[in-house]
Amino acid sequence: MAARSCRVTIQDLAGIVHTVEVTAESLYEAIAQGLAALRGHEWIAGMQQQGMVKVSVVDVRVEHQVKLTDFTQWLEKAGAKSPRELVQRKRARSILGMNERSS
Repeated sequence: MAARSCRVTIQDLAGIVHTVEVTAESLYEAIAQGLAALRGHEWIAGMQQQGMVKVSVVDVRVEHQVKLTDFTQWLEKAGAKSPRELVQRKRARSILGMNERSS
């Protein structure tokens, strides 16, 4: 899959909306890169674990919203529907600095 420019938007605990631009090959990779870029930033008052993440694909103007709980479940899921999904999950975990687990 080709890398695409994406805007990742999330609301923090104070209700402030933050957007970061990333380049990613999949929806969940974009979320991982966006969260990694925003995590620990001094302007952000923590992330809502139950909140939504909006991903807007810039080149084709496609927008997605994913519950953070769904993203977290996907990251923690064992096994995959395809080898491609295994690679995508491993890449997202790596972006977020998560230890590898056997899948």
